[in-house]
Amino acid sequence: MALAQEDLIQIQKLIDKSIDSRPEVTNANVRYELDIRERIVRVEEELRHQRELLIQGFKQSDKRFEQADKRFEEMRIDMDKRFEQVDKRFEEMRADMNKRFEEVDKRFEQVDKRFDQVDKRFDQVDKRFEQMDKHLTVIVNRMDRFMFWSLGLTASAVFVIVKLT
Repeated sequence: MALAQEDLIQIQKLIDKSIDSRPEVTNANVRYELDIRERIVRVEEELRHQRELLIQGFKQSDKRFEQADKRFEEMRIDMDKRFEQVDKRFEEMRADMNKRFEEVDKRFEQVDKRFDQVDKRFDQVDKRFEQMDKHLTVIVNRMDRFMFWSLGLTASAVFVIVKLT
């Protein structure tokens, strides 16, 4: 069922009459819009205030970072000084250790010389033992000959005595 153009015009007139007879509806829309505008203004002011607070917070953060940078720079300078002192101590320790090692090297050289002297003495003692060994061998050989001769003479004397008796 389609409505004719005249019907639509009639319905429009009725709606307009109904709206005109109730002014609170149009006033409500105006009030609602005013409330929304007031809220928007308050939100904008609050956002502006928040922006200002954020800017202040960033400025304070920048100041704190600058202070921290200064502290770190002071600490770095102090640490550099300490490292320089430690380097000096290590240099002194290294020099002292080098002196000690040189002294130890000298002592080892002296000990080496002593060992060389002891080796020479042992060589001399070895030569003496070799000479004594030669002399002892000669003496032992002579003793062996003496023993054979003594045994031979004793045996001959006994043989002669036994034969004569």
